[in-house]
Amino acid sequence: MNVAQPVVRTIGHFIAGRAVEPAIDSRRGPVFNPATGAISAEVLLGDASIVDTAVTAALAAFGKWSETSSLNRARVMFRFKELLNRHHDELARLITLEHGKVLSDARGEVMRGIEVVEFACGAPQLLKTQFSDNIGGGIDNFSLRQPLGVCAGITPFNFPAMVPMWMFPLALVCGNTFVLKPSERDPSASMRIAELLTEAGLPDGAFNVVHGDKEAVDALLVHPGVAAISFVGSTPIAEYIHLEAVKRGKRVQALGGAKNHLVVMPDADLDHAADALIGAAYGSAGERCMAISIGVAVGHVADELVAKLKERIPRLRIKDGLEADADMGPVVTETHRQKILGYIEDGIAGGAVLEADGRRQAVPDRDEGFYLGATLFDHVVPGMKIYDEEIFGPVLGIVRVADFAAAVELINGHEFANGVSCYTTDGATAREFARRIEVGMVGINVPIPVPMAFHSFGGWKRSLFGDHHVYGEEGVRFYTRYKSVMQRWPDAAASKGPEFTMPVNK
Repeated sequence: MNVAQPVVRTIGHFIAGRAVEPAIDSRRGPVFNPATGAISAEVLLGDASIVDTAVTAALAAFGKWSETSSLNRARVMFRFKELLNRHHDELARLITLEHGKVLSDARGEVMRGIEVVEFACGAPQLLKTQFSDNIGGGIDNFSLRQPLGVCAGITPFNFPAMVPMWMFPLALVCGNTFVLKPSERDPSASMRIAELLTEAGLPDGAFNVVHGDKEAVDALLVHPGVAAISFVGSTPIAEYIHLEAVKRGKRVQALGGAKNHLVVMPDADLDHAADALIGAAYGSAGERCMAISIGVAVGHVADELVAKLKERIPRLRIKDGLEADADMGPVVTETHRQKILGYIEDGIAGGAVLEADGRRQAVPDRDEGFYLGATLFDHVVPGMKIYDEEIFGPVLGIVRVADFAAAVELINGHEFANGVSCYTTDGATAREFARRIEVGMVGINVPIPVPMAFHSFGGWKRSLFGDHHVYGEEGVRFYTRYKSVMQRWPDAAASKGPEFTMPVNK
């Protein structure tokens, strides 16, 4: 007897204001519900032809959209913001069903995206420029910020709503059009966002979604119609995208990996610090580029700090992220789960002390889900893979150092420099730490220092390739070209004929 297989929905592309119907021979990839391990959908995997269709639609929309006043572009963002507020919980649920993070965390992700949209609503103010009257010889000098053209965003699985909203709201209000290539692991949020933008009044073709893998990414990199690319993901891919885009004359911002440290000074409130480490290391199952994966215990505090962490880890409620009391859900796929398990094995083999083992985490009625428990290593040192590399999972390592200077040297010696935090009750220590540390985002008694929308997000060293951070004023600079204009309206009767010297003010 043949048992009928359940029919799963197909998630297609969104181009020129509508969903694209799949061809029979379209490549597809599975989308999982990480909590159950079941396939919930199939997503189309676009090729160069689909990318060209999306870029062509964006180019067609660019002329009229770029000439729309900044005020009217901002009004579209105002309507979009209201729709995001109205559909906040719907978007959060889509994220949890495909990513696995707990619902409260997904709601927070959507809100942080909305905050960037709110910032983008200030486009008329953000795009104001400078004017200098009569700089000499009857000449006035003013500047313009003009759009680039078609911009593309390539975004990761861990924030399927927030990270795209770091990019496209500012790109759009600056007068650009946009092609988004979201992660194929959790694509539904980007499709709903595209529908809401259309409902808000964005012209067809101004925002497009192409799903896919490396084939789609490479097509965006080589397409002559794409003027700029924004990326968030791992360092090897960020470096690849930066090199390939720059050599083709594209503007690029590519945010890479992280190995974020949290320093616990001897004077710190250890309960406060332990709570911060638990939340920042294990929240979202560690699948955050701003997750704390290394605790740096300074001086005599290490034993007591580790004891406090070991007390707290068993209290974590690990279950389906849709359950209201869940603290931590599954990781995104079984493939990623196996990768994290490999790091844990490397940590043991490398000589780190395993203080909490999350490899055999059981969740009732979710035997096929992609779960891991919270894992804690002590006596981690540089040179171990679990110290040197980004794990992107619920694994926290403790490094012991003698003093403040050793902590700063340790952190400044790492190739990643995304985020860092220091827990202390001493103002002088905090000030010195903030000034001396070579990291892009710094928290003082703040475990995950993600800047607000009116500042900018980005790391240093091999955590960022390119010259611009994302959102905030840095985002406005990235998505516009600066033009300086000098004009004079001379009196024809007063013309002196050709001038051959460098003009100067006298």
